[in-house]
Amino acid sequence: MAPSHVLKCCQKVLAWVPVVFIALVVAWSYYAYVVELCVFTISSTAEKVVYLVVFHLSFVMFVWSYWKTIFTSPASPSNEFCLSKADKEQYEKEERPESQQEILRRAAKDLPIYTTTASRAIRYCDRCQLIKPDRCHHCSACDICVLKMDHHCPWVNNCVGFSNYKFFLLFLMYSLLYCLFVAATVLQYFIKFWTNELPDTHAKFHVLFLFFVAAMFFISILSLFSYHCWLVGKNRSTIETFRAPTFRNGPDKNGFSLGCSKNLREVFGDEKKYWLLPIFTSLGDGCNFPTRLVIMDPEQLTVSSQNEPAKSSGANQPFPTRPLSESQNRLLASDSQWVESGPEEENIKSGAKKHIIVSLES
Repeated sequence: MAPSHVLKCCQKVLAWVPVVFIALVVAWSYYAYVVELCVFTISSTAEKVVYLVVFHLSFVMFVWSYWKTIFTSPASPSNEFCLSKADKEQYEKEERPESQQEILRRAAKDLPIYTTTASRAIRYCDRCQLIKPDRCHHCSACDICVLKMDHHCPWVNNCVGFSNYKFFLLFLMYSLLYCLFVAATVLQYFIKFWTNELPDTHAKFHVLFLFFVAAMFFISILSLFSYHCWLVGKNRSTIETFRAPTFRNGPDKNGFSLGCSKNLREVFGDEKKYWLLPIFTSLGDGCNFPTRLVIMDPEQLTVSSQNEPAKSSGANQPFPTRPLSESQNRLLASDSQWVESGPEEENIKSGAKKHIIVSLES
């Protein structure tokens, strides 16, 4: 027990090494730019003021978004996805997978779940002992199930998921702008030091090295930021890119895509004035997501209301239809068409207390 506990403590400490490394690099870059470049190297007062104002603006936004990405706890499934005590005991006693699945189906019948495993089984986490919501995955590093998990990032020592994905995107964007600004403004003095137009001083090393570090990080972050912009436009996570979610009609990597503009709103929210600020504005609760895929029989294009009981279609469809949340209704109620090519959809209103079920033609 003791060696195992010591090993876990060592792993937790070592997990902070990449974060400490980034913090030291950022702290040094601040000193090199503000003191060595602006104070000791640049002679023009107007140039100093402009550089320092823009630098500190980008620096503050970069550090703010990085801080939020690191210290925002990953969102976990609510208690409704946990098995009851009786179901849990019965599940543990059963040895046959078929019987265990029957228990899980019965427990999941009222949950807003529309994806399964590749073998059409209920997605259940034995470690956390809960039924996984759509797009939820277990992180082995954090040892918890994370809502809309994208990946575990060692550079922030945290899981990137529903609760902090917007912060992660802003962190990439502001770090990209920070590196670009530093490299662009240092370039002329880098050339002057390199060609000996400026005398050798203690600032030379800092300016030369600052340009190389900024350019290197800019190139590496650019590819990562471009990739995640593409993921947001497609409404996919990194995990879903490599393993498409399985719906009733089979795997579909575009199952959660609502079109580029709606996908963007799902991450950044409805109010554009908050998009560039690292404050949480994402839509939904992280447990269920609007989908444009069939969730009922393809032959039956239906619009159900809460006044009608949910219909079951046997083992092939263990999940009944559920009302859409307020944020989902906003995403699906727009008059604009889906960007993704696909069959025609119908939204029919049937009273104040009725909800919308979106179905597609087969």
